[in-house]
Amino acid sequence: MRPFIMFLLAALTAGPASAQTVAEDSLAAVYNYVRVNDQLATAGQLTPSQIAYLGEAGYELVVNLAVADEARNGREGFEVIEQGISYVHIPVSWREPSMRDLEMFFDVMEANRDRKVFVHCFANMRASAFTFLYRTLVEGVDESAAREAMDPVWDPMELEQWAGLIERAQAEYGGDR
Repeated sequence: MRPFIMFLLAALTAGPASAQTVAEDSLAAVYNYVRVNDQLATAGQLTPSQIAYLGEAGYELVVNLAVADEARNGREGFEVIEQGISYVHIPVSWREPSMRDLEMFFDVMEANRDRKVFVHCFANMRASAFTFLYRTLVEGVDESAAREAMDPVWDPMELEQWAGLIERAQAEYGGDR
């Protein structure tokens, strides 16, 4: 009888937290996935099967920074919403990232500070750069600490258009928003 009670206790306590851990582990397979903290992750493009894990992992909002592409993300918004998760699409041009798009991203992130957020694009380049800027310029996170979530993916300072955006944002906001 005692082993049965121990099994029952283990099964009851392993429920939702265990499911969330399994879902987080499954999301780690998303291209260039980076768990920034308990409330925020960035990644490349999700597959339809990976979208199913977002709700189980506790995500409440998905922010897609990739441009619309029928083959890659044409149904994504519908699939995310079907999971009961809010969805925002800000199509950021790879060749010409704009301050307007960055400011919209800042507004979305600020409006959802209390929610668990998953930010992505095709390769986690737009997502990690915008998230880096949000964390440093709006949240006041130390730049070297914020770079830890971006450096495994890429260095935006190597591309003129992205270096320019970062420099403009830092000059305009200077850490105060």
